[in-house]
Amino acid sequence: MRNISRQAPLLLLLLLLVFNFLQGRFSDPAGYFFQLLLQLPGIVVGLSFHEFAHAWASVRLGDPTPRMQGRLTISPRAHFDPFGFLCLVFCGFGWGVPVEINPNYYKNRRRDELIVSCAGIVMNILVAVLFGFFAHIVLTIDSTAVFGEASLTGILLEILLYTVIINLTLAVFNLLPVPPLDGFGIVTELFDLRNKSWYWTFYNYGMPILILLLLVGVVDRILQPLVVFLYIPIYQYIIM
Repeated sequence: MRNISRQAPLLLLLLLLVFNFLQGRFSDPAGYFFQLLLQLPGIVVGLSFHEFAHAWASVRLGDPTPRMQGRLTISPRAHFDPFGFLCLVFCGFGWGVPVEINPNYYKNRRRDELIVSCAGIVMNILVAVLFGFFAHIVLTIDSTAVFGEASLTGILLEILLYTVIINLTLAVFNLLPVPPLDGFGIVTELFDLRNKSWYWTFYNYGMPILILLLLVGVVDRILQPLVVFLYIPIYQYIIM
């Protein structure tokens, strides 16, 4: 996600907080916040590495902007967006501070912008696979470890599996072809949509459209089967 206005996230957060409250998501506050603590490492890693990947790809393609702005790092401090973080914590999805790029430095603008748009998604998938490997190592060392068990190994395993799921969710969510998500950047470059008469109108209304899709449950219905599809082979490797 590389271009988000500052007012839209606040509206999104408020709407989804109300929606999730009405759906009973916070009916067990103690349990919810305990699970949140276990998910926090995955959230921080997912957002930081996602934005770092955009910065790294753009710099490699000749654009010095992310490096000059201090974004060529995996440090969460460089990528932390309060609204994006709160949305991920309380609403199930979120974002970091969008990485600014200057496409004028690219040799092939459409190709290179496509690469930069894909970079964050690919990174989240790689992180999910890496943490799946870590979880496999934990089970190799302690085959009696159980997800959610009140033991050090069980808690560590839970954190690792949450990190896998969170990164897969970030990857799939960002693939949605709705602005300002990376998926829209991908289809824009693949089909050269900037030349279409409706492009900027659709782009400017992207966030309200995304909010609507979230509120009516369309995003969940798309995300859940795709995340499960990606998670199954990783989980099978973890327990083998």
